[in-house]
Amino acid sequence: METVDAVVVGAGVIGLAVARRLARDGREVMVFECEDSIGTQTSSRNSEVIHAGIYYPAGSRKASACVEGRELLYRYCADHDVAHRRLGKLIVATDDAQLPDLERIAGRAAANGVTDLRPVDAGELHELEPQIRGVGALLSPSTGIIDAHGLMRALRHDAQEAGAMIVLHSAITAGSVGGDPPLVVEVDGADTLGCRMLVNCAGLGAWDVAGSLRGFPIDGVPPRRFAKGTYFSLAHGSVPFGRLIYPVPVDGGLGVHLTLDLAGRARFGPDVEWVDELDYRVDADRADAFAAEIRRYWPDLPDDALQPDYAGIRPKLSGPGEPAADFGLQGPADHGIPGLVNMFGIESPGLTSCLALARDVAALL
Repeated sequence: METVDAVVVGAGVIGLAVARRLARDGREVMVFECEDSIGTQTSSRNSEVIHAGIYYPAGSRKASACVEGRELLYRYCADHDVAHRRLGKLIVATDDAQLPDLERIAGRAAANGVTDLRPVDAGELHELEPQIRGVGALLSPSTGIIDAHGLMRALRHDAQEAGAMIVLHSAITAGSVGGDPPLVVEVDGADTLGCRMLVNCAGLGAWDVAGSLRGFPIDGVPPRRFAKGTYFSLAHGSVPFGRLIYPVPVDGGLGVHLTLDLAGRARFGPDVEWVDELDYRVDADRADAFAAEIRRYWPDLPDDALQPDYAGIRPKLSGPGEPAADFGLQGPADHGIPGLVNMFGIESPGLTSCLALARDVAALL
């Protein structure tokens, strides 16, 4: 049987960052991606925001990976000419009852090491963004936007330059652990490949990959939740804002926020819709609910201004009404299988955290 040092399952932004790290560490790496191009699911169906690290519980991997990963990512973008912009964002309280929420968010951000977040009163908010309605806000100068596809192209190039091989349209359909070689994967149900390291970062499919490994304890595969997020854009015109605008967070997500892409186009979302299957269709009937949420902070949104844009699905470890789960990095210390790392629930801020998570995976191996 042919063997390699490391197999990475999934060529999204996390898989490409992991492959780059392992290849630069001198490993012989093969990446298998079931789709016909890189990053077609979670990695490309998001807000393309570089997060500051504000919302996550202190001491969580989300917090540390986001804060450290943010600076790694800004440096990487500058060094590799990946298009990005540090626009900043405002988290807006639309009534007095939400002001304590801003205080809690600020306290959590400080505990995470976010040192540049500052409060903005109603007067300054009006000066910064005259068309925003709010009684106060938090200003995050470290938040930015990025060309996610450009980032993935740069990571792929780096990984391949370091010797990694990326194989598209090739699904890992089964495998085994604990034999000789210690880890084996089956590609498209036919070819087998042995390895000493196996990193399962298949995003929405990570649970299926883990569950297909013979010898892997079934109770080591956690429950999976899908949270669909829909985005709308403006059918005409542009928004009068120079920053990202976020409401106070809601259960399961950060609320229907306003983001800008690198061309200055606005999009709104995502909302949160708990689903049981992967379905990326956008329901145009959700526009009215979106408009109502947006008008809480932008009352002058024109009538019939929204048009369906796209949808993404977050791979989650927690469901509706449950405390938000941390990133699930499951290494040998967790399941007792040398060389195996499973990555579950790598949702936001996964894009921001990709380089830090790649470093953490390398440390687990």
